[in-house]
Amino acid sequence: MKKLTSFENHLDKQYGKKGTSKREKFETESLAFRLGEMIKEERKKAKLTQEELADKTGTKKSYISRIEAGKSDIQLSTFSRIIEIGLNKRVNISIS
Repeated sequence: MKKLTSFENHLDKQYGKKGTSKREKFETESLAFRLGEMIKEERKKAKLTQEELADKTGTKKSYISRIEAGKSDIQLSTFSRIIEIGLNKRVNISIS
């Protein structure tokens, strides 16, 4: 059996240690992807199209599409508006 490594060690090897520019870029893109996937999943549960969600939140369909694809650095205020107004959900933030 191959020697197993932790996910953190894998990230260190692949993208460098935390604090390096390559790792920070990965972390930022990873967060954008995860937020986009959460929005897409909730939008589909709500049976809304990207255009309908955009109309409800005062954005454009192309912006919702970029967010869902993880290609946009979304501001917290916009994220909150999409979740709370567009999807009628609550945003809870915790720091641990």
